[in-house]
Amino acid sequence: MTTASGLDIQRLHADADHDGITKLVVGAIVHADDQVLILRRSAEDTFMAGIEELPSGGVESGENLLTALERELAEEIGWTGQLVLDPGFVTHFDYTSGSGRKARQYTFGVPHHGQSIVLSTEHTAYRWLRPADLNDSDVTEETARAILEWTASCPWQQSSTKVRRD
Repeated sequence: MTTASGLDIQRLHADADHDGITKLVVGAIVHADDQVLILRRSAEDTFMAGIEELPSGGVESGENLLTALERELAEEIGWTGQLVLDPGFVTHFDYTSGSGRKARQYTFGVPHHGQSIVLSTEHTAYRWLRPADLNDSDVTEETARAILEWTASCPWQQSSTKVRRD
């Protein structure tokens, strides 16, 4: 299945299988103008309490990456309507999950079209962050790298100030 944005979703699933990934996760760089949406996890959460992150979550049995992304965006930020992806952009990183599984997060660019943000109970706040201001956040290195890769892929972002993540 190749999406209208030119992404081969079946290939992404096959690549993960080939690499021995047993848990898939999807994330979204939801963006408006030159800013990305960052969520703050609840301090009471058992997983990565209190950090800032992108909207993201696990792919459930029977879902493909896109159906999981639609569900996660609906659950975490109240997304409604059609899901449109940035053409050709997807990045990923691998990690060991809290349960010890080999996991891969695929992160897609998703333009925000002015919808209200309605947070789930696992998040306490959100903000819009310019990629140049990543040093003023506590996103993980993997999340920062995904945002910087997205920034580099956007023609309108390439003329922006270069960002360094220390």
